[in-house]
Amino acid sequence: MSAALPSLPPLPTSADSDGQPELLQLGLPEDEPCLRADAARNRARLLEAASRLVAEHGATGVTMEAVAAAASVGKGTVFRRFGDRTGLLTALLDHSERKFQAAFLSGPAPLGPGAPPVERLRAFGRAFLRRTADEMDLMLAAEPGPDRRHTAAPRQVHHGHVTLLLRQAVPGEDCELLAQTLMGYLDPATVHHLTRRRGMPLERLEKGWDHLVARLTCTDSSQ
Repeated sequence: MSAALPSLPPLPTSADSDGQPELLQLGLPEDEPCLRADAARNRARLLEAASRLVAEHGATGVTMEAVAAAASVGKGTVFRRFGDRTGLLTALLDHSERKFQAAFLSGPAPLGPGAPPVERLRAFGRAFLRRTADEMDLMLAAEPGPDRRHTAAPRQVHHGHVTLLLRQAVPGEDCELLAQTLMGYLDPATVHHLTRRRGMPLERLEKGWDHLVARLTCTDSSQ
């Protein structure tokens, strides 16, 4: 996996049903724009070291101690920058998360704006499944504990996006709960179990996603 970039241009925002912008929340609270130049360089150096460890040993090889040694810094420096191992692994996923959010918030249809909401829901799930398959081990290693699983910023953005599309597709339904049902289907641990342990091809999960969306929105999955 390539090293995460030290800084990225801000992404465009989406709009909710009232036309108000939805702000993206990525990374740690004190993300790059507020960092001094030397702190940003140190952060990029640590992420580059962590990326090398992932490429050489997999996500299990990424510990705070191993990253500190690879970057030739004290372990305390890594903890101060990322908080804990979950924070470090989440930061490694940040670049691909930004690209994914840019795609469904402002990219071309059907994943981005311009397609009917049900079509966008199908495209979102398929893109999410493919991304999960590509970054499975890192996603699982970065999985927050039960107390943080549903409050992590990227998950809130994903859930909010799915909820918005459901409100457009099936107004009047309990779209918050329906969105939770759909996001449960995309859970990385579930995808890992089905693809790695049960041997299901990704295409079967994508087809199952289409059928689930169709059932929840009372539409034809073949359209």
